[in-house]
Amino acid sequence: MRSVLSCLALAAATLLGASSALARAFPTKPIKAIVPFAPGSATDQIGRAFANEMAKTLGQPIVVENKPGVNGMLGAADVAKATPDGYTILIGTNSTNAALKSLMKQLPYNQDTAFAPLGYPGSVPLIVAVNNDVPAGNLRELVDMAKAKPDSVTFASASTSQLVSTEMLASMAGIKMTNVPYKSGPAAMTDLIGGQVNLFTADFAVMLPQVKGGKVRGLAVTSTKRSAAIPELPTVNEALGLKDYELIAYFAMFAPAGTPADVVAKLNAAINAAANSKELQDKFAPIGFVVEPGTPQALGERTRLETAKWAKAIKDAKIEPQ
Repeated sequence: MRSVLSCLALAAATLLGASSALARAFPTKPIKAIVPFAPGSATDQIGRAFANEMAKTLGQPIVVENKPGVNGMLGAADVAKATPDGYTILIGTNSTNAALKSLMKQLPYNQDTAFAPLGYPGSVPLIVAVNNDVPAGNLRELVDMAKAKPDSVTFASASTSQLVSTEMLASMAGIKMTNVPYKSGPAAMTDLIGGQVNLFTADFAVMLPQVKGGKVRGLAVTSTKRSAAIPELPTVNEALGLKDYELIAYFAMFAPAGTPADVVAKLNAAINAAANSKELQDKFAPIGFVVEPGTPQALGERTRLETAKWAKAIKDAKIEPQ
């Protein structure tokens, strides 16, 4: 029996040693980063920029793969079931790692336990905008228009933040609008410009160039303070005389649960180095992106709090799980 126990202890020590050696050597090959939204989306733009900067720190390329669908659920599910070795990571968002739990009746993974937090790149507010032919010069006039003809105003959504931000606005303003779902933000933007939908609330990366280019009319920003990127737009609270409206999109990176702590630490260091890059900050400052480097533990706590926050927002907006 003593001999058997000795053999088991030796085997365990060998496996532990091999695991530690693997972590020390990481990475020895390219890393795959899954973006669970379409090319051209804010998640895609920011994810690719971070991947490029992280590769400089890690000494290996990071290959970005887009897998859009079901508010990011399809891409997140792929990462959740991947081998936990650090070679598959998720460019996650408030959708994949906070809101989906309340938006879906059932997920193909446990949102609370399927992922190892890596790092928090940052956040960006949204802009509420309408097609140029909509006869509303400001958000108050749009609300009055929707009150006069309930459900006549249509709005696009291609992500959780886009859907919840608009439904929450409608709930707090006491109006009803008709949702038109899209598979991607760029596709929704095309239809907003073309007049197929009246309203679209989207992050600055998708919306700001179109507002500044005169393709659509911006009405408000969804943060509690005006954005330096477009200070002429009021906040939703200012425009409607509200106090508690706020909804921002954020970006966070995750690996499959069980990824070795040393690997998580290396990926976190690369994320933070990217966030501190002046080149990256200058690139995204015009779209209101605010970097927030931190620890994996801080992201884990933020994710817990954000999950509760989004659950309340979804409940208050009376959005039924799909």
